[in-house]
Amino acid sequence: MFAPLPVLAVVTWQVLVSGPLLTPDERLSRALVRSVPDAVTERLSDLGNVPVAVPVLALAMAYAVRRGNLVGALAAGLAMALVPALVVPLKLWTGRPGPLEPWAAGYFPSGHTATAAVAYLGAALLLRPYTRGPWPVAAALVLTGATAVGLILRGWHWPLDVLASLLLCLPLLLGVAHAVDRGGRSRFGPAGRP
Repeated sequence: MFAPLPVLAVVTWQVLVSGPLLTPDERLSRALVRSVPDAVTERLSDLGNVPVAVPVLALAMAYAVRRGNLVGALAAGLAMALVPALVVPLKLWTGRPGPLEPWAAGYFPSGHTATAAVAYLGAALLLRPYTRGPWPVAAALVLTGATAVGLILRGWHWPLDVLASLLLCLPLLLGVAHAVDRGGRSRFGPAGRP
């Protein structure tokens, strides 16, 4: 089974000590930054803004509560609340400069990527028991991926910043998935349907 936290620990260590993983990370970033017009990459990056992503999660939480899955909705809300609680200290600790702003610090891990991942994938996990087909998860993966790609192509984050955020959010999302399943069974039975 894939263990995201040990991989996150290795990536964070590499950032702290300016290890060899930073060379391909910086090389990849240089090859990609501004290879797409800024107008496009800025819109993609905006998908990770709190005013854009969090309302999507809030609507899904309200729907889940209405359908009787309070446990899942609370878990998704807690996961979103944990994003800044986990990301901000890591940014302060690592102090990594940005690809286009070497004088600034606090780019590792990407808060926009973490916000997008927890908001969109959390919403998809909440909606999944009530929909036909995998479209909520597919849509959430597209939105999260678009955010990550936009951040890298625009030069607002290194690829490792984005990867670290995804690794950090995976345990949060697994917790949401578990809570959604548990909350759905408690009222509706195994499938989460009446």
